[in-house]
Amino acid sequence: MYSYGLLEPGCYYLVQEETDSIVELIKVTVETDHCMYVFKYGDELVTEWRRKTDAIFDIIECLDDKKIEAWEKQYNNNEESYYEEDEE
Repeated sequence: MYSYGLLEPGCYYLVQEETDSIVELIKVTVETDHCMYVFKYGDELVTEWRRKTDAIFDIIECLDDKKIEAWEKQYNNNEESYYEEDEE
């Protein structure tokens, strides 16, 4: 069992919060004395504050810059496709 306090601000992580939960891509953007402001990337971007002591079942990996660049291309293409469909 891990916690949010182990994550570094500015880094992207693949995590699983609970044993049976899906794998999520998150980025810690702000760290305070007791909390972390986290971006969760799914179908929609979700932002939330988490306590540093909040549990994470598994920190699968910290993604390097090349993997993030490749992911951003796919993620941004999906967003553009989604908005193009809405305009029609």
